[in-house]
Amino acid sequence: MSETTYTPLRSVLYMPSSNARALEKATSIPCDALILDLEDAVAPDAKDAAREAACAAAASGDYGRRTVTIRVNGLGTDWHHADLAAAAQAGPAAIVVPKVNSAAEVKQLVAAMERAGAPEHTKLWAMIETPVAILDVLAIARASERLAAFVIGTNDLVKELYAEHVPGRAPILPSLHTALLAARAAGIAILDGVYNDVKDTDGFLAECRQGREMGFDGKTLIHPGQVAGANEAFAPSAQAVEHARGLIQAWEDGQGAGVVTYQGRMVENLHVESARRTLSIHEAILALEE
Repeated sequence: MSETTYTPLRSVLYMPSSNARALEKATSIPCDALILDLEDAVAPDAKDAAREAACAAAASGDYGRRTVTIRVNGLGTDWHHADLAAAAQAGPAAIVVPKVNSAAEVKQLVAAMERAGAPEHTKLWAMIETPVAILDVLAIARASERLAAFVIGTNDLVKELYAEHVPGRAPILPSLHTALLAARAAGIAILDGVYNDVKDTDGFLAECRQGREMGFDGKTLIHPGQVAGANEAFAPSAQAVEHARGLIQAWEDGQGAGVVTYQGRMVENLHVESARRTLSIHEAILALEE
């Protein structure tokens, strides 16, 4: 994402759209973004009512500066077409689609969104959660300018690989890195998967740190209690912000003087670009939290 268009996505909370109380509570949760869920969190007999509730919530304006998205049921399900059409009409920031497996599916989804009248600001977020998606992930990332983010479905990926959930996530690290490479090559955002044990704070925070170090923009969450930890983990620290400002100042002061150093280290343009990105993230977070 460019410095001028950065949108904080540190904490992206799934909320069941069949639960009116949860939707109301979400208006006061300090997450960066919401995924109003019509899929896994909603029983089959509640799908229609949840669709109506999610679309009303997304169009309400009650969520302030939070990025509000709707996760529809996937391609091939009984509810997909109705979900996608209704979500497009509601005009959320994005429509989240599970198990997107190919560039052709991205194009199919975008065409369906446009036929349904989705406004230009409504983007597509594709969930990457199967082996075939990982193997075709760069083509998926480049399939449409309307595709704005990947959401990694780590639970389904572990299941599809016959792997196990272990600390450090070694069984799926190659898949995570592959998706990250594709997202960065295509210039789209990428969100880490959920952490399942809401009582294991230490494990959750460790996985947040790992995701941030790998390069994810933020983490998808299943409980409001995880929001604060994700917000802190995926935001530049005060030390990082101070360092970025000092480095940029040294660069600007030293231009034309040959070699520029800051705190004993040589400064190159790539370091300046990273510092400016750090400041743009910091400033966008401050604006969101005003």
